[in-house]
Amino acid sequence: MSNPFQEQLLKAGVVTKQQVQQAKQSNKKKKQQHSKKNPVIDETRIKAQQAAEQKAERDRELNKKRQEQSRQKEISIEINQLIISHHIKRGEDCDIVYNFEHAKKVKRIYVNEEMKQKIIQGKLGIARIEGRYELVPKPIAEKIQQRNEKRVVIFTADEKVIAADDPYADYQIPDDLTW
Repeated sequence: MSNPFQEQLLKAGVVTKQQVQQAKQSNKKKKQQHSKKNPVIDETRIKAQQAAEQKAERDRELNKKRQEQSRQKEISIEINQLIISHHIKRGEDCDIVYNFEHAKKVKRIYVNEEMKQKIIQGKLGIARIEGRYELVPKPIAEKIQQRNEKRVVIFTADEKVIAADDPYADYQIPDDLTW
């Protein structure tokens, strides 16, 4: 099938058969070169590849989250074991209410006088386990604090420096103030 326009030009004698064949060959070459330069892009394959990459990225993120949750769970179990094995038992002689601040809330624990003094001196720490608070020795409290500082309250026996121009310097606040 030839081009009707070319046939009309041939009949009119404007062009020769040789010129028509050269034009066809040049058109054919142009089409082949054009198709080589711009190969047909398989859009579905590209979309499938992008979807697979996105899915792999989501899977990596979920895997990281699961590993982090697993690590946090292991740390929590380890802290619970430390508290259970090293907590100081409080008997019925613990009738003094000791108030302290934890997570910006005032909490209370019942202790005896000796325990209260050790807490004030910084020799005992208070650790949270399953919604309740237990007393633990300071080295154990420091180990707990290294793993998760939200689970322990440690009091330091630091002495506060009083400024020279403080008008209330003569009025000391007792450390064992009961609320």
